Amino acid sequence: MRLRILLPTRILLDERVQKVSAEAENGSFTLLPRHIDFVTVLRPGVLSCVLEDGTEVFLAVDESILVKRESDVLVSTLRAVRSDDLEKLEALIETEFEHLDEHEKKARSALVGLETTMIRRFLELGERP
Repeated sequence: MRLRILLPTRILLDERVQKVSAEAENGSFTLLPRHIDFVTVLRPGVLSCVLEDGTEVFLAVDESILVKRESDVLVSTLRAVRSDDLEKLEALIETEFEHLDEHEKKARSALVGLETTMIRRFLELGERP
C-alpha cells in the first residue's frame, strides 16, 4: 500500500507501507493491503504504520479524513508530526502545535485589524453628504 499524509502546505509522508493503524470515532482499526475501500474520520491521536522495510513510524494527527482506495491510503489533516520513536512524539507535538498556535493568533489579530478598518471606512462613507 502507499500511504500519504497530506497537510495544507505539504506532504508529510509518502511511503510504501505494510499496514496502517489508527483510531476512528467507532474504535481502533488496522488496514492491510487487501482491506476493502472505505472512508472514515480519524480522531486526534496517534496513527502508526509499518514501512515495507519493517520500520514502524508514528504520527500524531489532528482530526483527519482517511480514504482507502485500492492500494492508496490518503490521510488529510490540518496538523501532524512524525517520529520513529513514540516517546519523543509527545515533545514534538508540544513544540509543533505551540508554534502553529502562535501563527494562528497572529493571523486572527491581523484579520480583526482588517475588519475594523473596513467597518470604519463604511461608516465614513455613510457620513458623507
